[in-house]
Amino acid sequence: MIFSVEYIFFLIIIGIFVGITSGLLGVGGGFFMVPFQFFLLSSTGINPDLALRISIGTSLAIIIPTGLSGVYTHYHELKQILIPGVFIGVWGMIGGIFGGATSAYIPANILETMLGIFLILIAIYMLINKNSESRKDNIKLNLWLGVFLGLIIGFLSGLLGLGGGIFLIPLLIFLLDFSIIEAIAISSIFISLSSIGGTVSYIITGLGINPFPYSIGYVSLINFGMIAIFSIPFAFIGAKLAYKLSERKLKSIFAILMILIGIKILGIDIFSYFFKLLISYF
Repeated sequence: MIFSVEYIFFLIIIGIFVGITSGLLGVGGGFFMVPFQFFLLSSTGINPDLALRISIGTSLAIIIPTGLSGVYTHYHELKQILIPGVFIGVWGMIGGIFGGATSAYIPANILETMLGIFLILIAIYMLINKNSESRKDNIKLNLWLGVFLGLIIGFLSGLLGLGGGIFLIPLLIFLLDFSIIEAIAISSIFISLSSIGGTVSYIITGLGINPFPYSIGYVSLINFGMIAIFSIPFAFIGAKLAYKLSERKLKSIFAILMILIGIKILGIDIFSYFFKLLISYF
């Protein structure tokens, strides 16, 4: 297979967008990377099922260094987020392994519908209450709640090819009363760790099966390299930007993103439609 200039160009665009959203909002960017990589790979004639698995596996792998780039900045601003982030993230890693391993066997229609509706409702609530002040007396994470959050969200991360931040952040805000900037910082740690589990599963299950060149399992090294080169520095920039915006603006941006992802999970993939439109000009 010949990797065209257009192919590389779109990987760079993906990397820039994913880096900024990861650092700014504490999400992995899989919602963007998976459909865009899928159509890039499909346009080269790859079987859609294989293209989807490569897209998810590669996206999970990219989330690891991209998330860590954001963590570097957040840690210097909020050192107290390290312990809860690592604690939930370690269990998220375990959940991600199971999610990635079972992704081919679980009918996700009902699950996706529930998650899509959940995200949209929470996003609407967040928009309505975007002016409310966060209390600083956060409820401390206990062992069982941390394990539960980590396993469940990690499982969803591995299953859907998402970093998991889009689910974790609203729970941290509404369940544990963290401010949105604290939730974003914790999520950056979580997505970096939880994505390891999903990545390992997609590497193992794709060994000896994936014929796509320059791949390890279902992880494309070409896609990984080109996207990560740009996503890592732009995640650092996005994290810096997060501290320049008010909590009200961050809530609004995150809520809009949740609505878009909720719509996508419900089956209306507006990201794919946009990408088709964009790629038609090249």
